[in-house]
Amino acid sequence: MPSVPASPRKRDTGEPGVPVIVRWSTILARWTLGVVLVSWRYLWATTPLHRSVEAGDATDLPPPLPEQLVDDRSQPLESGVGPLFRRLFSVEIQDSSWTAAELIAEVAADLNQAVPAEVTAVETISGVPGELTIGDEVVVRIPGPWDGPVRVVHRTGTSFRLATLTGHLEAGQIEFRARSHGSQLRFEIEAWARPSSWAIHLLYSRLQLAKEIQLNMWVRFCLNAAHLAGGRARGGVTIRTRVVDQPLW
Repeated sequence: MPSVPASPRKRDTGEPGVPVIVRWSTILARWTLGVVLVSWRYLWATTPLHRSVEAGDATDLPPPLPEQLVDDRSQPLESGVGPLFRRLFSVEIQDSSWTAAELIAEVAADLNQAVPAEVTAVETISGVPGELTIGDEVVVRIPGPWDGPVRVVHRTGTSFRLATLTGHLEAGQIEFRARSHGSQLRFEIEAWARPSSWAIHLLYSRLQLAKEIQLNMWVRFCLNAAHLAGGRARGGVTIRTRVVDQPLW
């Protein structure tokens, strides 16, 4: 049974003596710059994006978390606020000789190969760099005071799933997976998440700021996964969103 790693040192995100309104203005400016940079890259790449939004239901809940990987630093779905967003990003990869297992192994070896470097970096907190096994923890560094600490809660030869920890923008889980699809590869990112606080809910659901930077980041991740596999994205990236407003937890 995998053990839960010791808590990493908490990152200091405040600046003593700086008024709250100044700090938040700086945060929003950095987020906006991040959105612009990432958006510029994928818009000028003329990548077709196929987006849909529909109402969700009880079938949109994430897989249950393994009890042995839940502790006082876990930030499960029920700890968040606002609606549940279940989002599926997918790309068909053409002209790749790789298998699904080879692609996932390469992505898991270093997530920085696929995230947009303009606004994101991934740092290993616990576990062996170059590997991604159950119980390992990584932090996704993004603009603003909130990083994205996550823990590996599921791992197979063709997938891995991460659960959010305290301090993350969201509460929930996200899974990365690949599979053969005819003569092609299919790469998917599926997220089940809610904003972690009312402040994030405002940025995500009302102002759309966090939502758009997240969408841009995972679109770029899908395109980079296709590049890593030595192939090309066929038909662009599909983004399917299901929104669950009623309480299910």
